[in-house]
Amino acid sequence: MARREDPSVPVRITTAATSHHADIAARQKRYVISMTIRTLCFVGAVAVGPGWLRWVLVAGAVLLPYVAVVMANPESRKDDSFELRGSQTTRELPPSATRR
Repeated sequence: MARREDPSVPVRITTAATSHHADIAARQKRYVISMTIRTLCFVGAVAVGPGWLRWVLVAGAVLLPYVAVVMANPESRKDDSFELRGSQTTRELPPSATRR
């Protein structure tokens, strides 16, 4: 998980990263879908028989692992490209009144 460049800049909810668990789950889902397609390409290549379609399916089955890994491992960065105006200093809330 990437660290923030400047900790003094506030994090906006629109640019906050997803949780680690949600990120891993999304990556696993993309990878499983890609590997399912790869398996179907192998089965299709055997079932189709000789011809150009077989070689297209074999090429898909050979290239999909690379594509699946690249798709499963992108760094998710959110940027809404809006600048915050005003003071960049952190303001504190005033102390609360205590009851006796």
